Amino acid sequence: MRVSKIAIMTDSNSGITQQKAKEMGIYVLPMPFYVNGETKYEDLDLTQEEFYRCLEAGAEIATSQPAVGDVLDAWEGLLKGYDAVVHIPMSSSLSSSYETAAMLAADFDGRVQVVNNQRISITLVHAIYQAMELAQKGVSAEEIKRILEETKADSSIYITLETLKYLKKGGRITPAAAAFGELLRLKPVLQIQGGKLDAFSKARTKKMAKAIMIKAIKNDCVTRFGSDERGTGMMLAIAYSGDHKEALEFLEEVRAEFPGLEIPVAPLSLSIACHIGPGAVALACSKRLPE
Repeated sequence: MRVSKIAIMTDSNSGITQQKAKEMGIYVLPMPFYVNGETKYEDLDLTQEEFYRCLEAGAEIATSQPAVGDVLDAWEGLLKGYDAVVHIPMSSSLSSSYETAAMLAADFDGRVQVVNNQRISITLVHAIYQAMELAQKGVSAEEIKRILEETKADSSIYITLETLKYLKKGGRITPAAAAFGELLRLKPVLQIQGGKLDAFSKARTKKMAKAIMIKAIKNDCVTRFGSDERGTGMMLAIAYSGDHKEALEFLEEVRAEFPGLEIPVAPLSLSIACHIGPGAVALACSKRLPE
């Protein structure tokens, strides 16, 4: 029996670069950004370095969903060489990209399956790896969609920030709360579960905030995902906005608490970074799929 040839596709909200996508054998749709009114595309003509220079210079930066024509062109191109496409966009709680893609997929007679996985950034990367694993085992595109949607809540991200300036600018906290936090030099810890960015805790120092994040991940492993404090059966990852050195130092702390786990480090997707600014560090976990 012939096994279907399935293309796995996501967008750059995953944080996966075009080069990394080629190495993985997947396809990444670059997300458009407006920088001072000019349209740029993540990882094509908007690099991480350029993005942070613009952000710190006070440029007006806004995110947007991909153009309909770009989505259709990508799918049509892939379907010339594949039987089906599994498209996993960023969380529908954070963007209308999923709704648009799902509507467009209705015209492809089931050959395009759009997954509402409620993930972003490093947990979206975890979902991509899971989709690749399922496709390699001969699982159909429809079944991959079903499995990823059934397990969409099996992940957590915790993020600590260097400054509250960008949350204030984006209207996610009040100016008074931002001023109070900056005055006391509080370091917030935010969480993303199910796609929504929410307050989780706060600390007096970045070091304390990182300890809170590690403890939160351990707690989720045990209470939410049925694992243990060592993260057995889990995937962990670290992401950061701007400061690679700090992320590597945090990696050593995390490794000490989760010995034996492979813990990749990668930049946060720009769609998150534009709301939280440079100097952020995130720790995430996702539950592996059962055999």
